[in-house]
Amino acid sequence: MGSLLLAVIYLAFISLGLPDSLLGSGWPVMQTDFGVPSSYAGYVSMSISFMTIVSALIAPTLIRKVPTGLIVVVSIFLTVIGLIGFSFSTEYYMLFLFVVPYGLGAGSVDSALNNYVAKHYSAAVMNFLHCFYGVGAMLSPYIMSLALANAHWNDGYRWTAYIQSCILAVCLLSLPLWKRRHDSAETEDESSAAGIREALKLRGVKPTLVSFFAYCAGEATCFLWTSSYFAGTKEGISSETAAAFGSLIFGGLMLGRLISAFASAKLGDKLLIRIGVAVELAGILLVALPLPGYIPAAAGFVITGIGMGPVYPSIQHMAPQIFGQRNSAAVIGLQMASAYIGSTFMPMVFGLLQQAVGIAIMPVYLLIFAVMNISLLEFAYRRESSQEHDDKT
Repeated sequence: MGSLLLAVIYLAFISLGLPDSLLGSGWPVMQTDFGVPSSYAGYVSMSISFMTIVSALIAPTLIRKVPTGLIVVVSIFLTVIGLIGFSFSTEYYMLFLFVVPYGLGAGSVDSALNNYVAKHYSAAVMNFLHCFYGVGAMLSPYIMSLALANAHWNDGYRWTAYIQSCILAVCLLSLPLWKRRHDSAETEDESSAAGIREALKLRGVKPTLVSFFAYCAGEATCFLWTSSYFAGTKEGISSETAAAFGSLIFGGLMLGRLISAFASAKLGDKLLIRIGVAVELAGILLVALPLPGYIPAAAGFVITGIGMGPVYPSIQHMAPQIFGQRNSAAVIGLQMASAYIGSTFMPMVFGLLQQAVGIAIMPVYLLIFAVMNISLLEFAYRRESSQEHDDKT
């Protein structure tokens, strides 16, 4: 039964990734249909992210009162509503009517599943879990490209909604598995779980949140601006090649998480993060070197992604260990909110910065956040060790 439930959890994480890449893939055509400037995609994306942040912040309360399996089912149902709403939108303003279920469906399920896996499964499972998110995020641009080639962008959202509905049906049928896995003990543990305010008072939580913000700021900046970096700094590169290079960081992330899944049992979360950030720094420095051609920079972004790979899942997997089982749901909810704030606003900040000083500044920008990330994590680790020493004495 445990293996079957884990398969359902992986499937749910594919569903979490599916909606995330549709807007970027379909926007060039959507923009034309709606008759709005290209920049208007940012308003839709930010609105979705805002609702996701709200959802992540209310997730600890939901986790205390509602079984995880039911949170998963309701959250996927909300994303189906959002996707169908987008598919029937004929005017730009109509998108904003459906960003509410679209965004709310993401934050709670993300927090609930990360908390559940962190408490009940190994670090390897957590890394594999985030790989499956990547599977969903990689599938949706392909679905949209098929729709644009053979139908219309609306169909890309509609087809994705159909896939989500199938996943929803599987998750609905799997509800008895959640009850068998952790019934009475799980219910008692979650009902006494800490809230957001209590979690914020814990030693080491705040630097961990800022660290998570910094990590996601760097990751999301790479997602949005890697192609532009090649187009703006490498002479002779075609627009098609530059666009394809936008996937380098994502491929590196997937590879990094696969490697981490196999290495986590021997290395542990903390060492995985330290090695990962060291590899990330090496990749950023390779991108920054003024070497001829674009191959070194391309390799640098892949290496950067490999280094980033274990950081996100490892931080979350450590939450029950560092902050306690009782506090893990609230801490992970706060971490998810910090993540979405970083990934929502900091790529936009970089856009303004590169407009003023040039896109060649990108490696320096990434370096700042990588250093912030590991520095604050190490600070949190020291506070944890100090707390353990005080408890013993």
